[in-house]
Amino acid sequence: MFEDLNDLYQQVILDHSRSPRNFKKLDGANRVAHGHNPLCGDRITVYLHLDGDVISDISFEGSGCAISKASASVMTTTLKGKTIAEAQKMFAQFRQLVTTDKPDGEDIGKLAVFAGVHKFPARVKCAILAWHALVSALEGRPCMVTTEENPTAPKS
Repeated sequence: MFEDLNDLYQQVILDHSRSPRNFKKLDGANRVAHGHNPLCGDRITVYLHLDGDVISDISFEGSGCAISKASASVMTTTLKGKTIAEAQKMFAQFRQLVTTDKPDGEDIGKLAVFAGVHKFPARVKCAILAWHALVSALEGRPCMVTTEENPTAPKS
């Protein structure tokens, strides 16, 4: 059974990597942020259209490894229609999942396919890149974020 589950997770990641959802420049985006993982070369741009505090539309463009593209793809399908607060909560849950394999006690849907990433520390940065760009976009910071800094750390 465990092997079947691993196969399913691998298939979901490969499917989202080969045929990423919401992979386009979003016309009418009112928030944009860019992310770069200098260790493996992944580059992601996240586009958001916020209506008040709701993500009414979200997309991404970029290049990178299968984990990076799949993570961005699943992220966009998961967050469409969510509030900023819900998106920030999901970021925290996802970060915990990919670093420990234990989400914050709640069902996180398709994002659970990334639970095995914690076993490969170099891949954690690939999985979380789009999410760091998302947080930057939500905060209205269009600057380039990298996996070598913590864009969610409190500013001094």
